[in-house]
Amino acid sequence: MFMATPDTLLYVAGAAFLLGWLVGKIGAYLSGRFQARKRDPRDDRIRNLDAELRIAQADSEKAKQLGEKAKTDILEEQDRVARQGTVITEQLKLLTDLRRDLKESVMKTRELRGELSNRAVESVISEVKLREVETELSVAHASTDLIATGVLDYSMAPDAEDEVDSASQMKTAT
Repeated sequence: MFMATPDTLLYVAGAAFLLGWLVGKIGAYLSGRFQARKRDPRDDRIRNLDAELRIAQADSEKAKQLGEKAKTDILEEQDRVARQGTVITEQLKLLTDLRRDLKESVMKTRELRGELSNRAVESVISEVKLREVETELSVAHASTDLIATGVLDYSMAPDAEDEVDSASQMKTAT
C-alpha cells in the first residue's frame, strides 16, 4: 500500500536521488582532501615542466620574431652600405677628376702667365724702341726743317771743325 500510491514513489525516488547526490559530494570532498595530501610529486614536476615549456615556447617565438626583424634590418643596412659605397666611389672618381683638371688648369695658367709676361716684356721693349725711333725721327725732322729754312746751312760754315763739332753735338743730343 505504501508503494501503491504513485506520489510516494516519486517522493522516494527523488529522496534517493538527492541522498545519492549528497553522499557522492561528501565522498568526493573527503577523497579530494585525502588525495591532496597524497599528491604525487611527479605530477607537480610535470606541471612545472609544462609551464616552463609554455614560457620557453613564448620566448622562442619572441626570439624568432626578433631574429627575423634583425635579419631584415641587416639586409637593409647592407643595401644602404652598398649604395653609400657606390656613392663614395663616384665622389672619389669625381674628386680625382677635379684634382687632375685643377692641376692642368694651374699649369695652363702658369704657362699663360709666363707667355703674358714675355709679351709684356716684348711690348715694353718695342715701346722703348718706338720711342727711340720717334726721337730720332723728330731730330731728323727738326734738322730737315732747319736746313729747309736756312737756319742750318753747312755749306756756309767757316770751319770744317765747326761742322764736326755740330755733328757730334747732334749725335750726343739724340
